[in-house]
Amino acid sequence: MADRVTSEGVPSVETTLERYGPTNRPQLRVSDPDAVPTGEVVRLVVDETEYRARIETDADGDPVIRGAFETPRLARTPGEGENHLRAWLDDVDLDYGRTVHLDVVTADYKYGVRAPGERATYTATEQPDSGLAAIARDLDG
Repeated sequence: MADRVTSEGVPSVETTLERYGPTNRPQLRVSDPDAVPTGEVVRLVVDETEYRARIETDADGDPVIRGAFETPRLARTPGEGENHLRAWLDDVDLDYGRTVHLDVVTADYKYGVRAPGERATYTATEQPDSGLAAIARDLDG
């Protein structure tokens, strides 16, 4: 059985909920650029469900998270799938400029988001070795 960890037992990085783009879509600006692997797709737990998110950089080169999707392919092509991060942000009803916690469950691999004051429990997942990860990326296309 996989280990479970709580948000109190893992490092947490602050992000700021912001608007981006001409339609004011939400994004999370990560305060510590060393905390996330930019340009990579990671696992992102949103409201107890695990999705995939691509860590992008904005015009200033800062890391941002703009969505959570069902598959790695959808995370790379976000216009094709439902953005579960956006739906969660609508549900928690946070104003732009607010802090959202980004929990580092497994560095460079698995993260979780939670609203201020919330607690979360995550399944601790180890990152696969680099060879297996490369094969999975190739298969995913």
